[in-house]
Amino acid sequence: MIDVTIYFPQGMFSSTAIGPMEVFRHSGSLWNLCSGTEVETRFRVTTVSIDGRAVECDGPLRIEPMASIHDVSKTDVILIPSTGLALEDVVERNRDVVPWLRRWRERGVAIASVCSGVGLVAATGLLDGRRATTHWGLAAKFRMLYPRVLWMPEYMVTEEDNLFCGGGVHAALDLSLYLVERFCGHEIALQSARAMSIETRRAWQAGFAIAPLKLEHGDAGVQRAQEWMHSHFHHGSAVEAARHAGMSERNFARRFKQATGDSPLEYQQKLRVAAAKRLLENPSQTIEEVSQAVGYGDVAFFRTVFQRHAGCSPAAYRRRFDIAS
Repeated sequence: MIDVTIYFPQGMFSSTAIGPMEVFRHSGSLWNLCSGTEVETRFRVTTVSIDGRAVECDGPLRIEPMASIHDVSKTDVILIPSTGLALEDVVERNRDVVPWLRRWRERGVAIASVCSGVGLVAATGLLDGRRATTHWGLAAKFRMLYPRVLWMPEYMVTEEDNLFCGGGVHAALDLSLYLVERFCGHEIALQSARAMSIETRRAWQAGFAIAPLKLEHGDAGVQRAQEWMHSHFHHGSAVEAARHAGMSERNFARRFKQATGDSPLEYQQKLRVAAAKRLLENPSQTIEEVSQAVGYGDVAFFRTVFQRHAGCSPAAYRRRFDIAS
């Protein structure tokens, strides 16, 4: 059982808290109930406010949490929803939350935030030097307020060092499904999405969400190349990645292998196969169309690469995850 704590700030967009709460609560249960299989609840959700009292949302709605932040003695994930549109005094309104988040971070707890809530996490300093996304309309303001954060609003979901961020209001569902996948595996996330009729394409084809970046190596040049490869996996080449990193091809190949454990070509293939898996889960595209979409014009070669990295053919993979009926 994974403990998730969802914080209710004053002025929040209620959907960015209630939507994730429902995704977590029903993972491992709603699909099972619909399909007649044994229920296996995966998450235990606790909702909190600063003092345990009801909060006023952005609109004529009051929501009462289960506890205060000070009542939380155990958690694995903390989720910060949108904090509303008033950005100037967000830290003042949530002053007790900043040290609270820092303390849980020191214990290794995953922290997720969405939309304007990412700004509250940024205020703790935890996102300094790390990649983060937010609502596109807030990005310029956040760049001024928190210039040490590497803002990437073009991505729906970002992940770095157990810190997860989601873009706009409706990205709360994308982020929640991504967290279900990270903690429970892809099949549970897919089941949860289909049971709740949530479109999965946005979360699982959004930049870093295709496959997490391996950044522990600390090679800044290789990191730049990895970021470029994730954004251009369907048509970029190792030669272009080396150029983007400012290295010779030979030096790039050596450093990339040393940093990631893969050659640039192997890394690119893994990215393409990861993206292909997501596309194969949607029956609307043929295998030939999936092959083209991830950068392989030769479908026979695509099948060979997919078999090598996935351990089965594209058709077999599609049958394995065809759980829509």
